Amino acid sequence: MSELNEVESKIIDSETIDIEQYVNTIKRYFWRIFGLAIFTTLICALFVFSMTPIFTSKATMLIESDKANVLSIEEIYGLDSSRKEYFQTQYEILRSKRIARKVVESLELYKFDNFNHEYNQLNKGIISDSVAGAKNVLRTALPFLPQKQEIELSEEEKFERDVKFATSVVGKNLTINPLVNTQVVELAYEDQNPKRAAQIANTVAEVYIKNYLESKLEMTAKATEWLNESLQGLRNKLNAAEKNLADFYEREQVVDIDGVVGLASDKLQNLSNQLIDAQILVKRNEAIFNQVTRANVSLDELSRLPDVLNHPSIRDLKRAEVSAQSRISELKEVYGPKHPRMIAANAELTSIAESVESQIQLLISSIRTEYESANMKLAALTRDVDAAKSEFRVLSNLESSRRTLQREVDINQQLYDSFFTRLKETDQIGGFESANARLIDFAAPPTFPSKPKKGFIIIGVFIASFGFGVFLAISLEALNSGIRSTEDVERKLAQRMLGIIPWQPHKKKENLALRHFFDNKHHIFSESVRTLRTSLQLLNLDKPSQTILVTSSVPKEGKSTVSINLAFAMGQLSKVLILDTDLRRPSIGKQFDLPGFQPGLANLIAGTHKLEECIVTDEKSGIDVIGAGTLPPNPQELLASTQFKILVDELRSKYDHIIMDSAPTQAVSDSVLVSKHCDSVLYVVRADSTSHKIINQGLSRFLQIGHRVDGVVLNQVDLNKAKKTGAYSGFYDQYGYNSYSQNSYQSNQKP
Repeated sequence: MSELNEVESKIIDSETIDIEQYVNTIKRYFWRIFGLAIFTTLICALFVFSMTPIFTSKATMLIESDKANVLSIEEIYGLDSSRKEYFQTQYEILRSKRIARKVVESLELYKFDNFNHEYNQLNKGIISDSVAGAKNVLRTALPFLPQKQEIELSEEEKFERDVKFATSVVGKNLTINPLVNTQVVELAYEDQNPKRAAQIANTVAEVYIKNYLESKLEMTAKATEWLNESLQGLRNKLNAAEKNLADFYEREQVVDIDGVVGLASDKLQNLSNQLIDAQILVKRNEAIFNQVTRANVSLDELSRLPDVLNHPSIRDLKRAEVSAQSRISELKEVYGPKHPRMIAANAELTSIAESVESQIQLLISSIRTEYESANMKLAALTRDVDAAKSEFRVLSNLESSRRTLQREVDINQQLYDSFFTRLKETDQIGGFESANARLIDFAAPPTFPSKPKKGFIIIGVFIASFGFGVFLAISLEALNSGIRSTEDVERKLAQRMLGIIPWQPHKKKENLALRHFFDNKHHIFSESVRTLRTSLQLLNLDKPSQTILVTSSVPKEGKSTVSINLAFAMGQLSKVLILDTDLRRPSIGKQFDLPGFQPGLANLIAGTHKLEECIVTDEKSGIDVIGAGTLPPNPQELLASTQFKILVDELRSKYDHIIMDSAPTQAVSDSVLVSKHCDSVLYVVRADSTSHKIINQGLSRFLQIGHRVDGVVLNQVDLNKAKKTGAYSGFYDQYGYNSYSQNSYQSNQKP
């Protein structure tokens, strides 16, 4: 659980931004950063002060959206000033090449140097000339390449080229700046000459206004011309339509065709109504006629027909017959059949019956006659209706043709009147010139140049170059994988810092002087070694470290120097032995000037020599030294042998401290074998040199066998850099204090 918490804390520390580290990095590289900023600023200042000053002159112009129009001029121009696109259109017109060209031609700008094409070609600079020369040499050397032919231009072509070039220059240097929420636009022009800048800005505004008026006059003239041409055509069409209508009246011989068509319509309607009545009458008479003309029909049956009974004459006779029968019935009760009155009554009844029969016969005859008359009338009405329909269709066709001709006449008349009215309006508008813009403030020659802003540019370059220097310093610091501070040891290696050995000046490819520790001139170095000794003693108060292994990741990190000087420091307090366990490339014997035949560790393990024969005592420092001896072919087998363990146990009984100098961990694994017989392991790291990944790989070898590394000794530290950051205070004598003098060194020497 503790290991997990330690891993989590490392992850959190690695992800946390260390502001102090960045500050220390900036302090470390400050003068380099400042020098880069000063150098860059000086170069920029020379360039800025050599630049030609540019002056900007501004003119203010009002562009009106609601123009004072006498008539509907927008309809003729097709330009709606109430739309949002109107102002954008005017801005683009101001930026157009047409306006710029008119300004160039008006002021003859193509005659000035910075507007002249040939002058600018000659002053492109050394680089462009060099490139052109290189191209010419290449074409001459390689004749098979396509050759560029020189084209001779005529005077007119040169003039056109210069005008186009000057036009492009004007367009590039002109700036249109509309003021927000207003109809005011600002025209700004940049030029090397302040008077010319003001003149061009004012001329642009004047040319724009003049161009608008010319365009309006031109469009009015075109509109008038088009209306005249259109009006003549409409007049011809109107004359043709009127002639066609007159020919129609002449050909058809009609005057008031609308009244004739109306009478024909009324006549057809009346005849249609009569025809319907006749058809109804024929249907009714046909039913009666069919009843009375049936075969074998009796008179009595005919008399009982409703139409017969309801006839007035038959109805009167029937009443009279009933009255006669009633009288006979009354007389029969009083008189006999032969009574004159009875005879008269019967004779009257007989006369009435005969009259009824006669009337029925007449009625049947009249029904036949009436039916035939109705049929004849129906046939006559049918013929009249057909004739009226034919006449109405003819008149309707004539009316349709007349309406078509009349409509064509009316349309042509309306178009002609409309175009005639528009032509008169356009003529009136042609004499009314109203501009859509006016100058509010004329441009004046500026007193001070607008660019380059020399002070602003220089300050900006200084800030930018300083920031770039800071970025480079932090980047270099981030890319540097070496160990250079206590924080790096704790953060990158997860180890404690036991001591720091400052770098000492000495000749290259030579080791530090053996007695450098005892030289009072280098007391800072001596104090740093004593500080390492103190840290090591305080680290193991409960169980003092008797055997101490000193190793590193790779060669040339100074582990042998640290071993020797640590032995010197401990030898001032106790009995110390320094043992060279690097049986491959030993260095302890060489530094103590031991002869090559001097037996050492390899001889002791092999049993060829005794311990007394291998120990050499350094009389000046009082410590004992055992070198590597004769180099064996199998160093790892010797270090892993039981004899080596027995030797270490024997040395423990004779010495207070044993310093073992071992081989680098990344080269061989000898140091791992030796560490099994040591109480403490010191890991020497050369400052700002070895990558932390390589160091961690070496440290992991000891962790894999379960051996703890007591700490890291940072060697060859540049104190000049350290004093700037104060990162190593407390690890060496910083204030000139020295606990040991030359006399104390001499008094501590053992005989």
